[in-house]
Amino acid sequence: MRAPISVIIPTLNAEQAFPGCLAALFEGVQAGIIRELIVADGGSQDATCKLADDAGATILKTNASRGGQLRTGAAAARGDWMLFVHADTCLAPGWTEAVTAHLSGPEKAGYFQLKFDATGFAPRVVAGWANLRSRVFGLPYGDQGLLISKDMYDHAGGYPDVPLMEDVALARSLSGQLSRLDGVAQTSADKYRKAGWLRRGARNIWTLLRYLAGVSPERLAAAYRR
Repeated sequence: MRAPISVIIPTLNAEQAFPGCLAALFEGVQAGIIRELIVADGGSQDATCKLADDAGATILKTNASRGGQLRTGAAAARGDWMLFVHADTCLAPGWTEAVTAHLSGPEKAGYFQLKFDATGFAPRVVAGWANLRSRVFGLPYGDQGLLISKDMYDHAGGYPDVPLMEDVALARSLSGQLSRLDGVAQTSADKYRKAGWLRRGARNIWTLLRYLAGVSPERLAAAYRR
């Protein structure tokens, strides 16, 4: 019986955080649940692709659009299930038990509880809001990972090829079909440290509200980069 999961990671100049992400996935190889690793790279100029190659990944070269990268990776996946993970996210030890339990239950898409690789009040508040948003509104972000069957993904239309909010778009298509996995995804806090926890957290909420109000992902991405 073949392992059920294709792991898909979008990358762009991720050499600093990527080794931790890959190391955490080895637990899935040992548990026999990972069939393949697919890295959809958006044009990295650092050692990201070498790290992926050393890990035995299939490397797909694509444009630097996270939605497009995820969509490209999903199209190449051969597993019955797909696990989408960001390059700066590490699944906490024991994640395979949560995933195995999910696979044996009712068919739903699953996401992990978010935690930052930082301590203090601000990281707890931001992560707490993310976990509340996911549970109450059914809107997990990509840094929480996404475990989804190929059939469910295709039926929902998959990730749209957009530069921002691709994770929210797919989550909205999966309304009522998402459940929290009993595991933790620990993601990098670097962007929050650089921009400031309050400033970046507020900007993320404002971006989400604008998207839900109908502003295009392209306009949001342009504003986000500024």
